[in-house]
Amino acid sequence: MLNNYLTVNGEGFEEIVIQKSRFIGYVKRVETEEEAKAFVQEIKKKHSNATHNCSAYMVGEHDQIQKAHDDGEPSGTAGVPILDVLKKKGLKDTAVVVTRYFGGIKLGAGGLIRAYSGATSQALETTGIVRRQLMRTMKVTADYTLLGKVENELRNSQYALKGINYLEHVELEVYVVEGEEDVFTSWMVDLTSGQAEITQEEVSYMETDVTTEKGD
Repeated sequence: MLNNYLTVNGEGFEEIVIQKSRFIGYVKRVETEEEAKAFVQEIKKKHSNATHNCSAYMVGEHDQIQKAHDDGEPSGTAGVPILDVLKKKGLKDTAVVVTRYFGGIKLGAGGLIRAYSGATSQALETTGIVRRQLMRTMKVTADYTLLGKVENELRNSQYALKGINYLEHVELEVYVVEGEEDVFTSWMVDLTSGQAEITQEEVSYMETDVTTEKGD
């Protein structure tokens, strides 16, 4: 598993109009090439009467799978520009389809490249980009008399509070960067004077919005 990487925030779309042609960019997070292909087919079916449904996707921890398709546009003017935007923004596990309804004015090769790149960038911005950081969930179990102090310190610290479970004793779940579990435990022991039980739970990804981080 990668320590951290960028991808899109689920699924979304955006439309732009250039020289009377409509360009609708569709974006989706995918985990396999099968999912990416299914998404492309879904959009092509949705816009079966469109002039073109051009697509590109990148899948895999090391971008092992990279595909681009021009769907009838001049070679290299649609699919590759879409893929280039994904590469420039450093996105993984992302599929994009840009649907075009021709408006009667030819754009030329340069115009098409700019149009498909622009539609992709706009769709990505609307959908949102997130950073997925691999984190260890640490559970702090304590008496309710410590809740206010511990929660306040956590919210003003470098750690992210995942959630609070109000049970017989209060349980605070905290995201901690892998490798820093001992540092967190020592800090929490000092904070609670040893009155809390601290356990290591599962490893999972924490997502934070970084839409403007890779803007172009």
